[in-house]
Amino acid sequence: MSTINRFSAGVALFMLGAAPQAEQFNAETYHDAKCSRCHDTSVYTRETRKMTSYPRLANKVRGCNKRFGDELTREQFFSFVDHLNDNYYHFSK
Repeated sequence: MSTINRFSAGVALFMLGAAPQAEQFNAETYHDAKCSRCHDTSVYTRETRKMTSYPRLANKVRGCNKRFGDELTREQFFSFVDHLNDNYYHFSK
C-alpha cells in the first residue's frame, strides 16, 4: 500500500471515529456536569446578568472552555452556546 493510500485510509478512519463523538454531544448534560461546578442557572436569569449579546455569550463560553482545557470541538462549542441562548438568553445572532 502506498504512503498516500495509507494516509487516506488513516484520515478516513479518524473521521469515522470522530463522527459518533460529535453526534453524542448533549449540551444540557455538558452544562450540568461543567457549569454547575461554578454556578447554578440563576446567573442566566438575574436582572443584573452580564450577558448582553450573543457574541458576548460566545466569548464567555470560550473563556470557560479554556478554563476546562479546551474540551469542546468547534461544533460542540456552537451547539452549547446555542443551547444557552435558546434556553435562557434569546439573543439574536
